[in-house]
Amino acid sequence: MSLANGRHYLAIPGPSVMPDRVLQAMHRPAPNIYTGELVDLTASLVPDLKAIARTRHHVAMYIANGHGVWEAALANTLSRGDRILILGTGRFCLGWGEMAAAMGVDCQIIDFGQRSDIDMARVAEALAADTDHRIKAVMAVQVDTSTSVKNDIAALRATLDAAGHPALLFSDNIACLACDEFHMDDWGVDVMVTGSQKGLMTPPGMGFVFFNDKADRARETANLVTSYWDWRPRANPEEYYRYFNGTAPTHHLYGLRTALDMILKEEGLEAVWHRHAVLARAVWAALEVWGQAGPVRPNIADRAKRSHAVTTVNFGNGNGQRLRDWMTANAGVTLGIPLGEIAGPNGRKEDFLRIGHMGHVNAHMVLGVLASLQAGMAALQIPHGPTGLEAAVNVIAEG
Repeated sequence: MSLANGRHYLAIPGPSVMPDRVLQAMHRPAPNIYTGELVDLTASLVPDLKAIARTRHHVAMYIANGHGVWEAALANTLSRGDRILILGTGRFCLGWGEMAAAMGVDCQIIDFGQRSDIDMARVAEALAADTDHRIKAVMAVQVDTSTSVKNDIAALRATLDAAGHPALLFSDNIACLACDEFHMDDWGVDVMVTGSQKGLMTPPGMGFVFFNDKADRARETANLVTSYWDWRPRANPEEYYRYFNGTAPTHHLYGLRTALDMILKEEGLEAVWHRHAVLARAVWAALEVWGQAGPVRPNIADRAKRSHAVTTVNFGNGNGQRLRDWMTANAGVTLGIPLGEIAGPNGRKEDFLRIGHMGHVNAHMVLGVLASLQAGMAALQIPHGPTGLEAAVNVIAEG
């Protein structure tokens, strides 16, 4: 006998839960890809995507996942032999650097570990040492979905400016756009990448590169750019097919149009940010109370440095894997696996799980996950503070 029968809940940090309305918008016959409704709909996405990124500059759309737009961002701005500075705070910025290295780019890496955000003092030292300005770009993630750390991108721009360094600033927002607050122009970001499958609530398959004029000037001399990844025809298409350098991702576009309407026209972006903040605080409240009488520890100790989209948790003693298995078999909930080099004090990745609370989520969904986790700890006899769920409920009640 299992209590998991019923609608399964995917509480992983992406792909996020897809709204029924988004899926219904996609459930339609193939459209005309030359003229008419789809052409107008695609053009309507551009200003709304820019509004979510808080930029007045450019966006190029790709049929790609996050790794695809990583490559697009690198290809349009760099040449073989260029040096970039990789600021590692988990698996994903380091992965971006691995891709760059495979493309012939010289990667200087500062790895801040699995439980820390970017140390601006160390960045300042690296920039000061680069007296001949060989570093062409500084690469960071706003939120690393493997560790759930949130980096201060505005402070990173201030560090670059204080050093008088001309490097481009790249931000990976795949995990957190439309979840954690972000202001591309005001924070001085030159290139930002994201995907459709997390805060934008659309199935995986579309990626986006936002870039300003400074970044586009680097495109003039970049020798890594190829016809497919070239962002210029995509950002300023003379013909419709140039948006995607071929056939458009037709049904994704219909779904994305609905998702953007839900974010911008119905809820409002600031309200979306607030909803994510409250739901994240509810998750943290439960974890912190559970940890008062057991091994439960959020991976990032400082609340100010945690993402509102995902929380990585150490449950100790292999309990992360035990809880994931129990939740799937008994509660109908799937939680995220640990990624990268993350491990507990005993060196075991099995201590960790990741809770996604991004995109199309609300109070009853998050509280259901937390209640199921508390039931799982009781069933598996994992020590924990008994009033964690009550702490989460109080956060929700306060709003």
